[in-house]
Amino acid sequence: MNCNVLAANILRLVGGESNVAAVVHCATRLRFKIVDSSKVKLAELAALDGVITVVNGPEQLQVVVGNRITRVYRAFGVISGLLDDGKTVPAQPQPIDSNSFAGRCIALVMAIFSPLLGAMAAAGVLKGLLAMMIAAGWLNSTLSTAIILHAASDSVFYFLPILLAMTCARNFNTNLYVAVAVAGVLVYPTIVGLFESGQRVTLFGLPVVVMKYTGSVLPIIFSVWLMSFIEQWLSGRIHEHVRDLVTPFILLTLMVPLTLLVIGPLGGGISQFVAWLLATLYNVSPIIASALMAAAWPMLILFGLHWGSVPVFLNDISVMGQSFLKAAAAPSIFALSGALLAVRLRTGNKKLKSLASNALIASLFGITEPGIYGVTLRLKKPFICAVIAAAFGGGVVGYAKSSAISIGIPGLLTLPVFYGEGFFGFIMGCTFAFIFSLALTLSVGFDERTMPPLPTLRVYEENNAPERKRAMPKPVSDTSEPIISPISGELIPLCEVNDDVFSTGIVGPGFAIIPDEGRVYSPVDGYIASTIASGHAIGISSKAGAEILIHVGINTVHLEGNYFAVQVKEGDEVKQGQLLLTFDLAGIQASGYDPVTPVIITNSETWRALQVSEKPRSRSGDPMVALTL
Repeated sequence: MNCNVLAANILRLVGGESNVAAVVHCATRLRFKIVDSSKVKLAELAALDGVITVVNGPEQLQVVVGNRITRVYRAFGVISGLLDDGKTVPAQPQPIDSNSFAGRCIALVMAIFSPLLGAMAAAGVLKGLLAMMIAAGWLNSTLSTAIILHAASDSVFYFLPILLAMTCARNFNTNLYVAVAVAGVLVYPTIVGLFESGQRVTLFGLPVVVMKYTGSVLPIIFSVWLMSFIEQWLSGRIHEHVRDLVTPFILLTLMVPLTLLVIGPLGGGISQFVAWLLATLYNVSPIIASALMAAAWPMLILFGLHWGSVPVFLNDISVMGQSFLKAAAAPSIFALSGALLAVRLRTGNKKLKSLASNALIASLFGITEPGIYGVTLRLKKPFICAVIAAAFGGGVVGYAKSSAISIGIPGLLTLPVFYGEGFFGFIMGCTFAFIFSLALTLSVGFDERTMPPLPTLRVYEENNAPERKRAMPKPVSDTSEPIISPISGELIPLCEVNDDVFSTGIVGPGFAIIPDEGRVYSPVDGYIASTIASGHAIGISSKAGAEILIHVGINTVHLEGNYFAVQVKEGDEVKQGQLLLTFDLAGIQASGYDPVTPVIITNSETWRALQVSEKPRSRSGDPMVALTL
């Protein structure tokens, strides 16, 4: 699917631009801060062509799209104003419990650092390659070529306060250019010269603790955060005719002294203390510390908590020039790759084999979410094997005292980031993790026939708006929910559907029908939870609480509504057997689209038992699924 089209569909299903307070991205996921969660059409979003899975938590809506995340994210700038620096968003009440606070902190860290990771990874790889070439005697470090290339590899980190000022200003909703000017003071050549000279420095007679701020992290973050509050306070007290001149003047003349006198030394002191503390704990037992880090990393990725480690790694590199913990996390990436290869080699399911192959390629280059969500976690045993193998590989890396000299997603392309003392041990640890995970998964095995869709693999809702919860029918204890076939045709299992989103059960369990007529009827008594503009899919909520998605055809969203006629609208109450939509079966087939229709139970975790009819054919009205609470 075209990335602009995919972005447009996602934006529509999350409630439109007005319903998005902010959107950022990480390696594979779009992360939305939603204004009103009741406007988000979760089932349709999860079933959208191009979306791997959707996770709806209390702080953000995560839409996993895989390797093309950068192109999809940029498309939001084409089709909306979400990426504009000046975009303002409606205020939202924020929960104050500790878990929610931790979630907001992780989301903030991710929003500040994720735009810089690509540049930092590229600079780190170049730095590592230069070190390799100089060590091998292929490049003379005193030549101008080496000097220029070193400047290219160091500039991102040298001017890191300026880059962080840009991302912080966007996230704290303050003046971008004043923030950059304040950061520029920290790396201004004369200020750097004062630090290197060691001479006494004062400002208005007050002593200034001059520190090295090039490559620093915390001082500029604290400074821009404080500046955002000051700017907000000033905006309500300065006349709008002079606000654009007076406010930046006050901010610049106030924030530079505050940063040099208070915020900078405070942030620098915290940075040095954190680096010292982590180094001390690591030195107690590098093997155990690295093994624990490697084992924990897949689970941190699973819940999106790995972003909290980014400022820790950056701080280590800024203060000590290297990060031992960053290197310790790397074997887990290769352990997951080994488990995916084992699944690909062992499974006889063509759909699972294809999914494992695609996830394997992505994981070797550091993108592990498709492999975790779509394969290893669903099979359970491969995920556990990968964690065990990662711990052993991490122990090898800790024994060698390997470290990273830059930030970057661990993978084949970023191996030079880890060049230096212990590099051979690092390669051995990652190789061992891959081979051990492969062998362990092959020997332990797995049973794909019993893969239940886990909550983290489907849409789940933790913090929907209260009014939406009241509108949803509540399940009744010991209720059996009979679901009739909504369409006539040949009955096939989901695993035979030519679409990974449905065949792997990511959206939920159910069945599929190859239709022989173009009419869809309601499988239950309930109401229409959602419709889609193109008319090819309908979401229904039954009176007993089953949430059912009927999706006519594969990739039929591209037909843009042609051949479909929806007979109901959202919120309508419907009876079992009532006509919901009609479609031109011959027209869909003539256009080259597969008309197979998946019927999915998107909240199957609510039900104790689910039995699907084994009839070879179905007629509309035939009993198909029995759900028991």
